[in-house]
Amino acid sequence: MYDDVICAISTANTRSAISIVRLSGKGAIDIVNKIFRGKDLTKVSSHTIHYGFIYDGDQMLDEVLVSVFKSPRTYTKEDVVEINCHGGVFVTNKVLELCIVKGARLAEPGEFTKRAFLNGRIDLTQAEAVMDVIDAKNKETLKMSNYGLRGDIKRIIQEFRSKILEIILKIEVNIDYPEYEDEEQITEEYLIPNIKENIQEIETIIEKSENSIKIKEGITTAIIGKPNVGKSSILNALLRENKAIVTDIAGTTRDVVEGSVNIGGLTLNLIDTAGVRKTDDIIEQIGVLKTQEVLEKAELIILVFDYSSKLDHNDLEIIKLTKDKHVLTVINKKDLPQKIDLSLFDNYIIISAFDEKDIERLEKAVKEVCNIKQIDDSEIKYVTSVRAITKLKKALQSLKDALSSLESGMPIDLASTDLRSAWQSLGEILGEVSSEELLDEMFLQFCLGK
Repeated sequence: MYDDVICAISTANTRSAISIVRLSGKGAIDIVNKIFRGKDLTKVSSHTIHYGFIYDGDQMLDEVLVSVFKSPRTYTKEDVVEINCHGGVFVTNKVLELCIVKGARLAEPGEFTKRAFLNGRIDLTQAEAVMDVIDAKNKETLKMSNYGLRGDIKRIIQEFRSKILEIILKIEVNIDYPEYEDEEQITEEYLIPNIKENIQEIETIIEKSENSIKIKEGITTAIIGKPNVGKSSILNALLRENKAIVTDIAGTTRDVVEGSVNIGGLTLNLIDTAGVRKTDDIIEQIGVLKTQEVLEKAELIILVFDYSSKLDHNDLEIIKLTKDKHVLTVINKKDLPQKIDLSLFDNYIIISAFDEKDIERLEKAVKEVCNIKQIDDSEIKYVTSVRAITKLKKALQSLKDALSSLESGMPIDLASTDLRSAWQSLGEILGEVSSEELLDEMFLQFCLGK
């Protein structure tokens, strides 16, 4: 518990029906009681709401409802007070300023959730899930976020840590107390199958987790092709809006045009690029250079060719540039006479950017290429943050190191060291062995008042 009281506006700082000023900490009730005219808040029951007025001296600021939540049955496990104001920006900020004058301090971004974590109310996976709920872009993302919020991910990691800890303890007992005849003798024949089983399980978790990250974060998708093959038309069709300028003049798109689209639970962060070709136009040259930069960061490339044109050196150069990338080949303008030689392509989809059914086929092809699977409600075995996946991979490597030691005939106690490292990495996912710097960096990503 902390001695100071933090406060912040917990709702959007804009004109609205209501806005909420939230306080947390020992003394929060006393601070609000100094500016509230109504019931004596120091004497009311927890989890109750009270009508009254906020006064700055003799001047009334607002007619409010004040909610009182007493420790420890609160989000932060501290005393929490929420002042429900009329939703004007000016009046809400005046109430906030008054709370600060009376002894509270302005909360840092995410500090309410950070206190919930540090006071043992939630673990790090649940803290991350709070932000995921706020940032959810589709129903699949929201579903995953709520799994984390209710503690499902925490239970997965705890169960996995328990399995590893059981192996570690058996090794330690065998090493330190060999005279215990009743204790099962731990040999390579016991350890190797058990570690292999754990490796297989953690690999499954990582695979499912990377799939969940794609659903949560979206996939950076570049639409690449030479000028006038219909890249902007495809972008507009996927977005269902005319975001990019479309003309018959080659080189119309001079810069990068971006937008996001939700395809059956998968978010594509689309980037329409300038056509890749050799040109003397200085502005167009800059656009082509930017396209090459986009290629470096794109996770998926929609490679577009013209059904009604023969392949030229520009097309061949584009194929060369993208040969090591994750590519979906699209042959556009199928409504025109065919001139392209399709024998050069192994897999492709032929469409017209102006045919709605073709765009639906394109969306289906994107999901297949990305290998995105629906979230399985029956078996939740994944984490939903890059930070957690990194720790999982570190734990996996430690398990593989332990297995390698045993298979090469090294002493069992060396494997125990690697198993401990795996157990610790999994603990870092929950925040049980996190540094203060990590916590500060993570919670700063939250919005104020959360």
